[in-house]
Amino acid sequence: MVCPFDRAQALEQRQRDQAIAAALAQVRPSGPSLTHCEDCDKAIPQARQALGGMTRCVPCQTLIEKGFR
Repeated sequence: MVCPFDRAQALEQRQRDQAIAAALAQVRPSGPSLTHCEDCDKAIPQARQALGGMTRCVPCQTLIEKGFR
């Protein structure tokens, strides 16, 4: 007989794997990054610009991803 804890753990692992796969399947921005945020006009740090295709600073991007803008 299968333990309910083992089934719950297996379900959690499946959901985690699906979430990771979905995140990896999303299109990443590419191309040159902006030097200043398109929303607040603050400078985008060089380390973030190096990722390519960045158009927002971290605080503004966080708000966008959380759906507050």
